[in-house]
Amino acid sequence: MKKAILSVVPTLSILLLLLDSSLGDPRTHMVQIKCGNQLEHNSTAYVPAFVATMENISEQMRISGFGTAAKGSGPDTNYGLAQCYGDLSLLDCVLCYAEARTVLPQCFPFTGGRIFLDGCFMRAENYSFFQEYAGPEDNALCGNTTQKNSTFQETTRRAVSQAVSDALNNNGYARAQVAVSGTANESAYVLADCWRSLNSSSCKACLENASASVLGCLPWSEGRALNTGCFMRYSDTNFLNPEPGGNGLSRGTIIVIVVAVVSSVVVLVVGTVIGVYIWKHRKIQKKRRGSNDADKLVKTLHDSSLNFKYSTLEKATGSFDEANKLGQGGFGTVYKGVLPDGREIAVKRLFFNNKHRAADFYNEVNIISSVEHKNLVRLLGCSCSGPESLLVYEFMPNKSLDRFIFDSIRGKALNWERRFDIIIGTAEGLVYLHENSKNRIIHRDIKASNILLDSRLRARIADFGLARSFQEDKSHISTAIAGTLGYMAPEYLAHGQLTEKADVYSFGVLLLEIVTGRQNNRSKATEYSESLVTIAWRHFQQGTVQELFDPNIMLHNYHNSSVKNEVLRVVHIGLLCTQEAPSLRPSMSKALVMLAKKDEQLPAPTVPPFTDEKTMELNDMTQNPCYPLNAANSASIASVSHSSFYPR
Repeated sequence: MKKAILSVVPTLSILLLLLDSSLGDPRTHMVQIKCGNQLEHNSTAYVPAFVATMENISEQMRISGFGTAAKGSGPDTNYGLAQCYGDLSLLDCVLCYAEARTVLPQCFPFTGGRIFLDGCFMRAENYSFFQEYAGPEDNALCGNTTQKNSTFQETTRRAVSQAVSDALNNNGYARAQVAVSGTANESAYVLADCWRSLNSSSCKACLENASASVLGCLPWSEGRALNTGCFMRYSDTNFLNPEPGGNGLSRGTIIVIVVAVVSSVVVLVVGTVIGVYIWKHRKIQKKRRGSNDADKLVKTLHDSSLNFKYSTLEKATGSFDEANKLGQGGFGTVYKGVLPDGREIAVKRLFFNNKHRAADFYNEVNIISSVEHKNLVRLLGCSCSGPESLLVYEFMPNKSLDRFIFDSIRGKALNWERRFDIIIGTAEGLVYLHENSKNRIIHRDIKASNILLDSRLRARIADFGLARSFQEDKSHISTAIAGTLGYMAPEYLAHGQLTEKADVYSFGVLLLEIVTGRQNNRSKATEYSESLVTIAWRHFQQGTVQELFDPNIMLHNYHNSSVKNEVLRVVHIGLLCTQEAPSLRPSMSKALVMLAKKDEQLPAPTVPPFTDEKTMELNDMTQNPCYPLNAANSASIASVSHSSFYPR
């Protein structure tokens, strides 16, 4: 049941905000989470009340950075409060709140909980606590790495006093900086904020308690007061965001007490202000240029059958019942559902809290909704108007290819004829993406776990979260690296140069996996110390490729020379697709011809890249977040995706 209230994520309007760039820091680092000790009364009533409360607050947060709500009745009533600290912009506030509302449900099945992040606060209870400003759980958290001298201690006391004084005259919020000329490391930075549900006298009492508490952290360089009705922080590092503009949340001004001023500083300040203005202006222009895509997405969703009601999908999945769970990745969980008309669907329940993940959601909806092919998994629609963002796909009863070829038992269901049909279907899907679309589309994450199988074990390419499209007049895209180690082409891995040949390389690796039943991604702990590509190359040179064949392929074809020749040819094509130089790799249409015309002579492959096994190791053991029907086995290395040097 806890998972039923996890991942309460931004709706479409939040998503569109996330697609823009932020000038500040949402400060989503969790400082402390505390759960109550009273168990919920009736989870069937409590969970919907909690979700509704969080969604109500979400609407308010997007407008003002503060929200309260109460939903439900009797002991199952859920009261919620959330507030971003005053130096966060609306965009940063959305990001911070998204993190808080994802973490706080960890307190379930207890009815109460509060979470302090460095940028925002959130609390939920089964009673009205909005006027509370003090409680037994009030405490201070002190830094314990650096002890400061008497100068810093004095400046901190002055800054805290100034912040409290100013906050009482500024609706409960203030930020203060006491700067000591020539000794920047002795400067003190302070933020103080009362929850806006308090009256002035309660705010004053809370801040006075908080200041006394946090100053007890001296001489340490950092201190936070986590009180029932307010938050206070001091530090020797400037953690404060630049003062937001007109659409920000700030209700106060920076108080700067300069102990000593050098006249040359004025020139530096003027230059800095001009530089920041130019930089910010360019950021705004860039944001405006990108807004059309977001507007198109909104129009697409509302003007077509892609738009599903959240209540429809919730009912279809039995309120996301664990019994209907198909798989889980880093950014979402997939459930089987049945629509009122009897159609079976797969619903991907997303959770994300940063701009990369939101952009991936937009990217997947935008790209996959514009293509249609028998070998591509079909996006039926999505829901962005409820408390969670959901993607709806056609249901693939046999899930993903990796569940078969990497399992000695399930692998028996795939004889060579079926495997070859899967290879052809995957190739045809990629040819369509590369050549038959108005815009060329590069998938960027072709692997066995992203090849889904329908009821007749036919291949469907899935997961377009990383896909990229570009016009025909472009030779390549220069982009940050994202994908799965072991499947990424060397030129893309080294230089970020993305062309269709990156998909060709991944396809070549997939061919070798289908033939051998071995995973290309292996850690040091497993029995294969080399990459599968390197092993296949060596056996190809030695004329011993048959030693690599998956026993399930030859189970009924041991004496069938034509099958052996077909399998050998597929290995040959796999090595052609994984050659180091992209110019030597065939296009997907050429690779398809090579596979279909079995009597056509093949050129000799050249040495593949990554002959050193260390270059093939996995750095990131996080599950692949985006493919719609991932295998449930979270330990499968085949599902590891998105290398650590690009946070998706």
